[in-house]
Amino acid sequence: MAELVVALDLPSGREALALAARLPGLKWAKIGPMLYVRDGPALVREFVARGMNVFLDLKWHDIPSAVAGAVAAARDLGVAMATVHCLGGRAMLAASAGAAVDLALVGVTVLTSHAPGDFEAIVGRGVPDLGLEVERLARAAMQAGLRGVVASGQELGLLRHVLGPEPWIVVPGVRAPEDAAGDQARSVTPTEAVRRGATHLVVGRPITLARDPAAAYQRLVETLAP
Repeated sequence: MAELVVALDLPSGREALALAARLPGLKWAKIGPMLYVRDGPALVREFVARGMNVFLDLKWHDIPSAVAGAVAAARDLGVAMATVHCLGGRAMLAASAGAAVDLALVGVTVLTSHAPGDFEAIVGRGVPDLGLEVERLARAAMQAGLRGVVASGQELGLLRHVLGPEPWIVVPGVRAPEDAAGDQARSVTPTEAVRRGATHLVVGRPITLARDPAAAYQRLVETLAP
């Protein structure tokens, strides 16, 4: 069964911890840049102390030694999963994978906020098929020794076919049909993400901005139940 990861993109660590305590059975808490800048390693330690798997989503993209050092620091904090950006290149990916040890390191391919035209403007060239670009980056991540990749649900079928059954495929931008898309350009429903082979579904605003976050969370849990 796919794991549900709640993205706790809230104004403070105190609010994130309080919301997590209201979600029964929550195993994975995602801490992104906003919370990490505000509350840092202390918040990670508190979630770990409460028995949570922390997904530290900082998308490192820097020189190999800097990223390897950051990965090692996250590992020492007790982080369970963290992200590096595949566009950092093979040397960076390999160095970070070598530092990960028992931390599950996943490579971000193309952000779910990017439509094809956005990505073409970023890389400065035509991208006739965004799925093939995601596949190219995913292959580089796996060749470097990462545990898996982060990709939108629209590339899931292709990635599962080319990568096989073992790698983790973490899918953000998960939205039910009635949810607002927000800044997600390539979203997928929870049911479709599971059907196509996602191992982890990252859900934030449909829970954190819901009138009743605990009820929204429970509906998702029931959707993912086998």
